[in-house]
Amino acid sequence: MDEIFIKKVKAAAVAGWWTVLIAYCILLIQWVAYLVIIKTQPTGMLCFWGGGITWPEIRDIWLWAMVAYKLGVAMMIFIAIWLTLWSRQLAKK
Repeated sequence: MDEIFIKKVKAAAVAGWWTVLIAYCILLIQWVAYLVIIKTQPTGMLCFWGGGITWPEIRDIWLWAMVAYKLGVAMMIFIAIWLTLWSRQLAKK
């Protein structure tokens, strides 16, 4: 195989793993924010979300948003794994 192409695939795999790491750091930060905000339940947060919303609704929406985010990160993990394995196979040939 072309050596430049192999290097580009390896670089894409490394970039993918860095993206996964940053995504999980963001997830960790937002999880800590979730725990703090749900525990304290500041009144300003109800105004931020708009009128007529309750804390159980905020909790449910936030948790579903985290589930969707985790699914997106899971797809990134699969792509990073695929790129890593592909780059190793290209290097062998």
